[in-house]
Formats: sequence, C-alpha cells, structure tokens
Amino acid sequence: MKINLLCIGKTDDKEIKNLINYYLTRLPRHWNFEITEIPDVKNARNLTPDLLKKEEAKLFLNIIENTDLVVLLDEKGKQFTSREFAQKLDSYQNNSIKKICFLVGGAYGFSEEMYQRANEKISISKMTFTHQMIRLFFVEQIYRADQILQGKPYHND
Repeated sequence: MKINLLCIGKTDDKEIKNLINYYLTRLPRHWNFEITEIPDVKNARNLTPDLLKKEEAKLFLNIIENTDLVVLLDEKGKQFTSREFAQKLDSYQNNSIKKICFLVGGAYGFSEEMYQRANEKISISKMTFTHQMIRLFFVEQIYRADQILQGKPYHND
C-alpha cells in the first residue's frame, strides 16, 4: 500500500521541516509514505475563495488517479483516537487498497468538487492549525499508528 500526503504549498518553517523529517526517517519502508507538495496557485490573491478552491481542486485532480482512495483532512471529517486511526490504516492494508491520498487543502479548504471526489473525510482536531503544522501532526500519527500496530510502547493510553 502506498500512502501519499498531498498538500497545497510548501513547508517554509525549518523547525517544522526538521520535525517532519524526524518522523519520516523513523517510518519503516513498508509504509511506502511520501509527501507531495503542490505549488500554490499562481495569482491566488486575485481570486475569490471559491475560485481559488476550484483551481486547487484542478491541481489535486491532476495528481490523483481514478483508483486512488481519497481522504480529505477536513474539519468536517470524522475524528479518530490514535488507536482507531491505526486500525483504520490496518483495515486499508487488509482490504488491499493500493494507494491512499490524504489531502491537505489550501487556506479556504476544499471545493465542492473535491468533497464529491473524496471517499472519506478525517478531522485531525476541532481546532484550526496551520497547513504546515497539519503535515507534522499527520506524519507523527502515521508513525504512531505503526508503533501501535507493532505493539511497541511509543503510544500510551
């Protein structure tokens, strides 16, 4: 199974980049995890929020394949405990899902087109975080899920 975290824009903050890399290097290769940073929409300042979301959707849809399972990281999504998220990833593997794309949208979220394309929505938190921090939190949760599934003591209930 391949897991791809698709994100609009780059992570500029060096400390956040370092922490993301810390968890990426700890992930076993069998997770086949990667982060794809999609360049920001050009002339975004001249677009309304709705038009910007539509342009971002075009960028996402150029990368996503028809067979990919698409999961939006969205405030309207279902929340999971870390153990529940680990079981969710395990069920994806057991159901022979070949590729999962987790999406982090732009500042205004996702267009209606992306909601229609998505198979699922997951909320990291009811709180709002920067898009850079969401990447870090998500990568750490992938690592935590791996540790939970292996029965290692990283996660404490």
